[in-house]
Amino acid sequence: MASRIRTITVDCVDHERLGRFWAAAADYVEDPDNPNQPGDPEWLLVPAGRIGPALLFIPVPEPKSSKNRLHLDLQPIDRTQDEEIDRLIGLGATMIDDRRALAEDGGWAVLADPEGHEFCVEPSEAERRARAEIPAQTGNSTRS
Repeated sequence: MASRIRTITVDCVDHERLGRFWAAAADYVEDPDNPNQPGDPEWLLVPAGRIGPALLFIPVPEPKSSKNRLHLDLQPIDRTQDEEIDRLIGLGATMIDDRRALAEDGGWAVLADPEGHEFCVEPSEAERRARAEIPAQTGNSTRS
C-alpha cells in the first residue's frame, strides 16, 4: 500500500500573505473546521470542493535563497493559459521565464509567487485538446 500526499508545506517569511496569494491562485480555502486567525503560527488551506493535498505555510526567518527543488504546475480550469498568467500576475506573481512558444502543445510559463517560489502555468485542457485536433503540417506539396 502507498502513502498519499496530505500536505504540501511551504516555508516563507509572511505565511498569511503567501497563504492568501495561493488561496486565490489555486482556489484553496481555509479549513472550515479550523479557520486561520491573524497571528496563527501557520496558515492552512484545503482544496475548495476537490480532493487533494492541503497547503501549509510555515514562517521561517530567512528568505528564499535558491531555486526550488519542488514546484507546482498549474493548469487553468475555466480560462486560457494566457488569461491565467495575467490573473496570477495581477495577484502578485512575477514572470520568470516564458516558454509558451517553445512547444507545440503551448509550452509553459515559469512564474514566481510573492516570495519568489517558482511555479509553472501550463495550457488548459481545452487548449491542449484544440491543439491536438489541428493537423500537423507535413511539408508535402503537390507539383504540377
